[in-house]
Amino acid sequence: MTSFKVERFPLEPDRVKAWGSVDPRHRNWPVVYVMNNKNEVYVGESLNVEGRMRQHLESDSKRSLQSVRVVLDDTFNKSACLDLESFLIRMFHGDGSRQVLNLNAGITDADYYDRENYNKTFRQIFEELRSQEELFQRTVPEIINSDLFKLSPFKALNHDQAIAVDDILEGFFADLESGVDNTAVVEGNPGTGKTVVAIYMLKLLEDIRRHNSEEPLDIDSIFSDYFTAGHAELLENLKFAIVVPQQSLRDSIAKVFKLTPGLRKDMVLTPFQVGESSEPFDLLVVDEAHRLNQRANQAAGPLNKKFTEINEKLFGWDDPQKTQLDWIKKQSRQSILMLDVGQTVRPADLPATKTKELATQARTAGRLYPLQTQMRISADKDYVGYIRSILSDNPPTTREDFGDYDLRMFTDLGEMRRELSKRETDHGLSRLVAGYAWPWKSKNDKTAYDIELDGQRMRWNSTTTDWINSPKSTDEVGSIHTVQGYDLNYVGVIIGKDLRYDPDAGKLVFDRENYHDKKGRENNPKLGITYSDADLLRYVENIYSVLLTRGIRGTYVYTCDPALRERLKEFF
Repeated sequence: MTSFKVERFPLEPDRVKAWGSVDPRHRNWPVVYVMNNKNEVYVGESLNVEGRMRQHLESDSKRSLQSVRVVLDDTFNKSACLDLESFLIRMFHGDGSRQVLNLNAGITDADYYDRENYNKTFRQIFEELRSQEELFQRTVPEIINSDLFKLSPFKALNHDQAIAVDDILEGFFADLESGVDNTAVVEGNPGTGKTVVAIYMLKLLEDIRRHNSEEPLDIDSIFSDYFTAGHAELLENLKFAIVVPQQSLRDSIAKVFKLTPGLRKDMVLTPFQVGESSEPFDLLVVDEAHRLNQRANQAAGPLNKKFTEINEKLFGWDDPQKTQLDWIKKQSRQSILMLDVGQTVRPADLPATKTKELATQARTAGRLYPLQTQMRISADKDYVGYIRSILSDNPPTTREDFGDYDLRMFTDLGEMRRELSKRETDHGLSRLVAGYAWPWKSKNDKTAYDIELDGQRMRWNSTTTDWINSPKSTDEVGSIHTVQGYDLNYVGVIIGKDLRYDPDAGKLVFDRENYHDKKGRENNPKLGITYSDADLLRYVENIYSVLLTRGIRGTYVYTCDPALRERLKEFF
């Protein structure tokens, strides 16, 4: 039996007044309400909802909304209403059927008494709004599995993330007032929410800039103090953008920006677009900054020419020591870099020495913001650290138990694929990925198979753009370039023979003959660098670390090299 009810009426002065007089709770009780028209939606919470409606009727931004639904429940308190409000905002944005008009004033993930039971009620409220009120087009699992939800700026930040955003904003506004240029670094392992923080910050800054200081602020949070006329004035004419080196992730973020008020698709840029821009930027936020390129042979010939032209334009000559990071610094007054030194996966990426130096400089300047709380992987212990330790010359001394996290090793690839298929049926977002240990035959011959193992015949990803959500992805194998930066529910990882184990030396070794990413193994004549097997081993270890840390609920592992399989049995 449900404890709540949903009351619906038109958003008109007379109807609001009449509704407010019917029940004392309409003027003095914690409630959550939803206002919408065909294209827009707004979610709020209030102790005096009738009074709040009157304020909304006088607001320019809400005047076009036509209908109101108020969720009443005798068990509601302020904490539960804040949580339900946050839940519905995230669901509406993830559903994508209407633009969410709420400010991103900073919802943080706060615990409270009996939250687990309230969350069950929230799901029931969602279902009523979806089935009876027809406000949602998709189910909760469909929304949660979508990029629009996972990359949403309306996330409830954890403590680490909220403190980082607050500290960054404080420093940013201080720099604007004093006219100082600066570079900040947000550092964190896979799954700590670096991309979420990047998107969240840009939305928050746009909301501060656009907010009418005469309108009451909807949310009381640690960011409320930034919603002033003075802060809005500082931001008034500033030019912001987010830079995303990886094509697949960039396209996914662009879709989110397109559907978010205040953000625009053209704010999502490649490093080349930054370099070519005729106007400088006031702030550039760089996601996956470790994937920015140094001067190296680019993925396509025209990009080599562009690299030269940009260097000449920005620095007067094609200095081979200049990197895309130098473009960012030259073209922006302020920059915020989202960084993980362990996710450099190609020789063309910024070298690890450079990314470590960046972190050190930011720490010295008081502009290093660490993210430590693991948000992706549902394991209580340090799974990411465990994986990175396994893929090193100093592995753990004992096997770690990750409780309900489904970490399994398979000796039959067909069995692993069948299990992964079951997880896809139950939870969705379950994908097979592999190291680049097989040539991409099917790129030019659509009838060819790329990977043949244990009687299984498979093809690499048929698209490099948003592969995870493409129709064929459940039957294909994704590479590092399709999954870095993404969450999956379950991931099946094939460790190819590019990574082997030498039992005599007791070390991992790189097998160049079985590594087929041409850009991943080529030398750098521009900088006079020849990459040894030891150099490339570091990149391949990083690649498998990234692949093995994509799964929220579980990770399945199949290893091709017999000696490595024996070694890994100790840990999985």
